[in-house]
Amino acid sequence: MSEVGLMFRRRAKVFGLRSPISYLSDGARDLVLRGAILTALFVGIPALVSAQSQETQNPLFPGAQAEPPEQPAQTSPGSIPVPQRQPVTTPRITNVTPAQEIAEQGQGLKKKPPKTEPEVQAEPDLEFQQFAENSLGIKLPIFGQNLFENVPSTFAPLDRVQVPPDYIIGPDDELLIRTWGQVDVNWQAVVDRTGTIYIPKVGTFSVAGVRYADLENYLRVEIGRIFKNFQLSVSLGRLRSMQVFVVGQAKRPGSYTISSLSSLVDALFASGGPSKRGSMRRIELKRDGKIVTAFDLYDLITKGDKSKDAKLEAGDVIYIPPVGPLVALAGSVNTPAIYELRDKNTLGEAIAYAGGLTTTARAGHAVVERIENRQIRETDEFPLDQEGLARELHDGDVVRFLPISPRFEKTITLRGNVAVPGHYPWHEGMRVHDLIPERNFLVTDEYWRRQNQLAVPPKTPEKRIGQAELKNDVKRVAAEINWQYAVIQRIDPLDLSSHLVPFNLGKAIESDPQQNLVLQAGDVVTIFSQADIDVPIGQQSKFVHVEGEVKQAGVYQVQPGETLRHLVTRIGGLTPQAYLYGADFTRESTRAEQQQRLDEYVNDLSRSVQRNTAANAYLADSSDTALVKAESDAQQNLVEKMRRLKSTGRIVLEIKPTATGTDALPELVLEDGDRLLVPFRPATVGVIGSVYDNGAFVFKPRKTVADYLRLAGGARRDGDKGREFVIRADGSTVSRQQHRGFISLNFDTLRLMPGDTIVVPEKLRTGAAARAALRDWATILGQLGLAAGGIGTIFR
Repeated sequence: MSEVGLMFRRRAKVFGLRSPISYLSDGARDLVLRGAILTALFVGIPALVSAQSQETQNPLFPGAQAEPPEQPAQTSPGSIPVPQRQPVTTPRITNVTPAQEIAEQGQGLKKKPPKTEPEVQAEPDLEFQQFAENSLGIKLPIFGQNLFENVPSTFAPLDRVQVPPDYIIGPDDELLIRTWGQVDVNWQAVVDRTGTIYIPKVGTFSVAGVRYADLENYLRVEIGRIFKNFQLSVSLGRLRSMQVFVVGQAKRPGSYTISSLSSLVDALFASGGPSKRGSMRRIELKRDGKIVTAFDLYDLITKGDKSKDAKLEAGDVIYIPPVGPLVALAGSVNTPAIYELRDKNTLGEAIAYAGGLTTTARAGHAVVERIENRQIRETDEFPLDQEGLARELHDGDVVRFLPISPRFEKTITLRGNVAVPGHYPWHEGMRVHDLIPERNFLVTDEYWRRQNQLAVPPKTPEKRIGQAELKNDVKRVAAEINWQYAVIQRIDPLDLSSHLVPFNLGKAIESDPQQNLVLQAGDVVTIFSQADIDVPIGQQSKFVHVEGEVKQAGVYQVQPGETLRHLVTRIGGLTPQAYLYGADFTRESTRAEQQQRLDEYVNDLSRSVQRNTAANAYLADSSDTALVKAESDAQQNLVEKMRRLKSTGRIVLEIKPTATGTDALPELVLEDGDRLLVPFRPATVGVIGSVYDNGAFVFKPRKTVADYLRLAGGARRDGDKGREFVIRADGSTVSRQQHRGFISLNFDTLRLMPGDTIVVPEKLRTGAAARAALRDWATILGQLGLAAGGIGTIFR
């Protein structure tokens, strides 16, 4: 018995099966079983394959990609159909409109999304590029390579452009034919492989090789042999595609399916153009083993000449040979780059490729670095004349075009505090007076602009100068000229060293023979203002503001060397109501110095607070975290208050409280911008800080600090009684610490004057660092020139 029969008997015995075939002979049963197996094979496998194909096309199946429906293939009986997939096609230059997509979807044709072109990796630089970079110090690009950047976004497909008249009809072209009259036809005919088309009711016609311009007349003649009295209209629909090959040193070599309207240049752009190692000047179009045309991209780039471009046909080969001889053009040319030579290019032709010389190029010569016999390097000079431009360039030349020198010939340079600085022509025997004929020549444009602006009415009422700002607006519009000193900078032609020749500017303009110096070509004349070089105080022009209880308050120009006492006397002296002890004298230079010290002090305090905060946070327990944070916040708040303070620049005049006349004023030499404010005698004494009633109280003679503190309710619980101080009306400070230990000079019994202010500082709960930095408020605030109002903000 065969193995098949034994297997069947075992299974039947196990499952208790009995069938009619069990009564057959062994040979008959074997034949029946073999037939059943073959039948299962022929029926089951096609069903399994069909099910797998449906699962692949099912969009609900994970990871499945929908394939377009395939046309049923004609198979022989018993053959196993294999699922078909669309073949992989090469890139195609085409342009399908949205209307065509809708029409194709209506016909059941589902288009795949366009494939994104793979990114082209950056090409390595040429060895000659690196060679030129080492010689010039800059990297030069390959001329023409930028033409092929971003090609897909800069060049449109060719499927829907106007068809030229010389287009040759060929297989796969679609003709849109419409006739009316004796014969009525509206037909889309596709040229078959034999070059013929079929028109219903008319017949078959051969159209391959017919020019598009002649197509309508050709069909009219052919159809006219059958029908009369009809009209004909013919146009082209979808054009045929063809396959061409781009080989050689292209960026993306390969085969391309492109439109039949494409030319050599179109295919170059589709392939990304020549690579850095490909020639741009000897691109060949080959057809049937022969060269149809040789295209030079330089003609297209530099001249816009496309005359050697040729239409492509199916099977054409575009060959890009390796790059030819190279030269580098750098310096004063319009397009510095690396250029490819063709045949025997001259220097003039290379300059033309580079767009010519720049406006600032030196007309003398060009420097050429040349490789001789591929062994040594030499340097040569090519004159930029007719003979030099006709000289031939060699492979590997590096040409530098030098710029003109910035030096001026026969020129005088005038700079500094002048109306029109610049270069002026020089002539033989020229002197300073010839360069600066009058004093008005030195008044700057900024001075006139500011002066003219004063006469222009404000555009809005908000911009009108207020009464408080009017006094500050009377000032020097610009820095005054230093008439005593100007200088000529001159270069010695022998050793090229610089020499300074000073002269008196005022006398030179007046044609003083000793100061009106003779100028030489190339001299640099510098005019200074009084702000550039400090002149003696007697020569400075100064404006001082005098306000308050004086006979003639206003803004005055100070005479050379004039003092404060002399000025107040000159303008008529003081009024009877003047409180000379409280005179407020401020100076801008002092204010700047005090503000600098204040900023340095606040910065030091801030650093101390930061160090203290960090140390406390490191040493504190978890239970003290809130306390440490509160202390840190208090310290930072104090620093911010101190940072907002501004110095006043006040100078204590040390005038006695009972002084009344101008003789009590000090002999203080005045500076530009000084201000003197003489108040009338006040009637109050101020108390600020950590007291129950901050305010001003009526002055009464013989009242002391303790008396006014009682009127203010005394110091609060958080007031630091040991560090109280008084800011006197003259700007000086007196603190309790200064009187400690002297019974006769008890601070509480200190008698006050009108305008004095008592300050009770707040106890500092800001850590050891801040307490150490702020031990003596009176000394700190007094030395930094802070007003009482500003000091009060610290303790609020």
